[in-house]
Amino acid sequence: MYMVTIDAEKCVGCNQCASACPAKILAMADGKAEVCGDCAECLGCQTCSISCPVGAVTVMEF
Repeated sequence: MYMVTIDAEKCVGCNQCASACPAKILAMADGKAEVCGDCAECLGCQTCSISCPVGAVTVMEF
């Protein structure tokens, strides 16, 4: 199982992480990315964190 976190302080609202997520668990809200889906659906592929230009997205296995 994986946990996706978004650092709102770093997030610039570019939407790259949400667009890249194959599980579609990320979305934009109020100009920032946020986890909107069930983290149990996360594939752990790290595509969201790799696509983030400012390093605001973290994927951790637990």
